[in-house]
Amino acid sequence: MSKYDEIYRQSIDDPETFWGNAAEDLHWHKKWDRVLDPDAKPVPRWFVGGEINTCYNAVDRHADSPIGDQAAIIYDSPVTDSKQVISYKELQQRVARFAGVLKNHGAKKGDRVIIYMPMIPEAAIAMLACARLGVIHSVVFGGFAANELATRIDDAKPDIIVSASCGIEPGRIVEYKPLLDEAIERARHKVGCSILKARKQTPANMIEGRDFDWDQEEQNSEPADCVPVAATDPLYILYTSGTTGQPKGIIRDNGGHAVAMLWSMKNIYDTNAGDVYWAASDVGWVVGHSYIVYAPLLKGCTTVLYEGKPVGTPDPGAFWRVISEHKVKTLFTAPTAFRAIKKEDPNGDYIHPYNLDCLQALFLAGERCDPDTLFWARDKLDIPVVDHWWQTETGWAIAANPLGIEPLPVKAGSPTVAMPGYEVRILSDEGEEMPAGAMGNIVIKLPMPPACLPGLWGNEQRFIDTYLSRYPGYYLTGDAGYQDDDDYLWIMSRTDDVINVAGHRLSTGQMEEVLSGHPDIAECAVIGVADELKGQLPLGLLVLKAGVDRAQQEIVHELVQRVREQIGPVAAFKQAGIIARLPKTRSGKILRGTMVKIANGEDWNMPATIDDPAILDEINEALKSLGYAG
Repeated sequence: MSKYDEIYRQSIDDPETFWGNAAEDLHWHKKWDRVLDPDAKPVPRWFVGGEINTCYNAVDRHADSPIGDQAAIIYDSPVTDSKQVISYKELQQRVARFAGVLKNHGAKKGDRVIIYMPMIPEAAIAMLACARLGVIHSVVFGGFAANELATRIDDAKPDIIVSASCGIEPGRIVEYKPLLDEAIERARHKVGCSILKARKQTPANMIEGRDFDWDQEEQNSEPADCVPVAATDPLYILYTSGTTGQPKGIIRDNGGHAVAMLWSMKNIYDTNAGDVYWAASDVGWVVGHSYIVYAPLLKGCTTVLYEGKPVGTPDPGAFWRVISEHKVKTLFTAPTAFRAIKKEDPNGDYIHPYNLDCLQALFLAGERCDPDTLFWARDKLDIPVVDHWWQTETGWAIAANPLGIEPLPVKAGSPTVAMPGYEVRILSDEGEEMPAGAMGNIVIKLPMPPACLPGLWGNEQRFIDTYLSRYPGYYLTGDAGYQDDDDYLWIMSRTDDVINVAGHRLSTGQMEEVLSGHPDIAECAVIGVADELKGQLPLGLLVLKAGVDRAQQEIVHELVQRVREQIGPVAAFKQAGIIARLPKTRSGKILRGTMVKIANGEDWNMPATIDDPAILDEINEALKSLGYAG
């Protein structure tokens, strides 16, 4: 039995001992009564009766230790040409002072604060200050549309919003204050206080009595102490889009979250105190919560907070500069970031000026990683490249290659194996367990491990209906895939991305994998469009690599042949169009569902999370040229 097998089996057979031992590495104000309460409803709960403070564990215990002078946060902003290093001692002082600001404005344990900020240190400071007081934070991606922010205000009902005067994108400034004002005006729940960090790029028009300047408030506040909270109390609410259009408020608790975050740093990412860890994401997403802010700081690492893009700030060498300059050991980003780099620099020429000897591993997540991108990254960087799979709902990896336990053989296209605590099963629509290699619905047997969502904010019934009711005793991931004979997981698509072609259930993810292996393709998406004869047909949308100068018809013909050869005629893949870019969310997920609605002539709404709304006009025209409704 391998070391991984031994650890995994213990986590499934004796979860209380396994996670109880992991929890001993944290400071508890009060020890738990039970590691696991299996009878809690609607799902089992972790560390019941325990009291903890996440901020104390992430900041104070390090500030008061020999690593107090070590860098906690490195802020690197190519869009403002500025950098800042904040030690654990400095972070403790700033967080305590801003907690004092929140306290002065009436924030107390159990209250909610919305954080609507760009990628600046104050975003992390605000999150930690909330955690310090036992206040529940809800981070909303800076620059989100006013209507979407208003929706979240009405759901979370915050007393305070923390924001900034602007965010900065390559070539443009996004003013936050007008969006914030409109959202507050639109919301039924009225917010009486907003605290704004002024940035020199643009001022904010302050409303007297409601709006307060961050710097003045911080300067005049007294530091606030950490407030112990129940392990089962919420640390934060993070909204994710729902199929109804009403966002779902994922709850993350304090105790289980801290335990899983700390455990994952060493065991999955092979990262220790003092190492430099960089999650190239945004604090508005779950990756930013888990691996920009909480997990690295809980472990005593140095975390990089980057305000920039993988390309264009200023070039495709942006990531390599940050890694080399700050001695990054572990990089975590989305496959779409590497596809963007690969598209602009297919030969990796921008890597050569930098010394990347410090970089020991690359982790990719957020969407399925096509093998071509994985191989490109591995060949250019000559380090392990790990595709791992998780969700906003779980907060950390369901499946990964656990480099800190033992590196396992890589199978390109698979996120490897289930992590401790996750008992993954593949079920048919009727609830029968599928044999190895057969695709079905991916579910996780209860109890889920610590950090996974215990519910949705203010809507327990929706939590039950969405995740628990279809297969009693299991959590429904909403993903489709299979396990092979070695128990490796293969995540083929979201359940709603499985298309039915003349009665055959086919994965669009599998087709995308075949298309992305073509040497001319930078990235692609396959969607299922309505067809009178076969129900649905696959349609490919393709982005070419920089410098490709061939007849488009020739490339499409080659791709049709590739799918026919590697999947078979059953796929009925006969049509594809070449486009300049794919529509994506700000976190890099391709908006396949929206493209399907456009192609089928259905009503659709502008996704709140879209990176660039103008791109959908381009998609509309491209689909019209291919003969779809547009």
